[in-house]
Amino acid sequence: MSSSFNWHNPYPTVRMPVFGRNICSTSHPYAAQAGLKMMQQGGNAIDAAIAAAAALMIVEPVSNGLGSDCFAIVWDGHELHGLNASGVSPADWSLDYFATKYGRDAQGFVNRPMRGWDSITVPGAIAGWDTLHQRFGSLPLADLLQPAIEIAERGHAVAPIVAHKWAAAVNELSPQPGFAKAFMPHGRAPHTGEMFYFQAAANALKQIAQKGIRDFYEGEIASSIIRFAQEHQAALQASDLANYRPDWVGTISTRVQGYDVHEIPPNGQGIGALMAMGILENLNLGQYPVDGIESQHVQIEAMKLAFADIYRYVADPRSMVVSPAQMLNPKYLAKRAEQIDLQRATQFTFGMPNTGGTIYLSAADEEGRMISFIQSNYMGFGSGVVEPNWGISFQNRGYGFSS
Repeated sequence: MSSSFNWHNPYPTVRMPVFGRNICSTSHPYAAQAGLKMMQQGGNAIDAAIAAAAALMIVEPVSNGLGSDCFAIVWDGHELHGLNASGVSPADWSLDYFATKYGRDAQGFVNRPMRGWDSITVPGAIAGWDTLHQRFGSLPLADLLQPAIEIAERGHAVAPIVAHKWAAAVNELSPQPGFAKAFMPHGRAPHTGEMFYFQAAANALKQIAQKGIRDFYEGEIASSIIRFAQEHQAALQASDLANYRPDWVGTISTRVQGYDVHEIPPNGQGIGALMAMGILENLNLGQYPVDGIESQHVQIEAMKLAFADIYRYVADPRSMVVSPAQMLNPKYLAKRAEQIDLQRATQFTFGMPNTGGTIYLSAADEEGRMISFIQSNYMGFGSGVVEPNWGISFQNRGYGFSS
């Protein structure tokens, strides 16, 4: 295999359209195949999404894992549903907790770690699968997890973009508890095309298939998580895991070019896409060539504006001081659009987020069900912490903790 080969598609947005009675679309073929296999066995779009999500935890561990969160919008053929399966903060967290451990910056704001145990909130993805499955699933959960188990045990050849992101993360994250054992099997990140095996995660998925989802939150897996947390003086407690349940939250929406576009409401970041589209409504995006420099520039600037607001205002909805309706107000978004300089990039107030920690998939079946699904480490490899017995890599959504 030539090391000089350019593995990066120079124009990755080009795709051929695919049509079918049942479809599952995501970023890795093994995951898409897992979803399609479920529909071939008589499952529906939600079954397909859960199977694909489990597989993605194995084949794209930079972006998601057993300790991730997830969000879903489901069309059941008649009604739209929104699920927020991002876990809550440990009960012992407070701004005083972080101020005591990490101090304050020059402006007086409390410092919070980007990685490590104090960036970990309760992992919600596994509970999210269960909530979706209980309401909409048709096949047994064990069947949905089997493709991911097989991939983890038999190994898979690491994809180019995954290898690239993996290699970029190891220097920073190798000191984190459990990371090197799980994700540096030869003392380094796997190369493109190199086989990666993840037996610990396979064992966790088998345990969940046999004992049920609640084992992750109240059973043997939960006990291992809490022991590991206690070894590292982390705040996470057994009650934090046991008490967690995902929330059906509905959706928020905005109208763009005659279409109603829906997203999960905060604490998720989907509102940013709606804000950016609302900003672009004021800039006549259609006047620019598709994917031309001008078009890309204004889209990037619109997202920068949206994320500046997200990082200032989005939090647990119970503690937000600005409502989603205020953030999506057309008059407000028109004022934000006025800040875009069509000739140069602007550094907006609160900057851009880190990237690389989220997967997306969608599925639809012939009976009219559809699902839009996100599973996320928040940032690449999340906290960097990996529970060694079960291969649970934890997200770092707690980096955004506010109160």
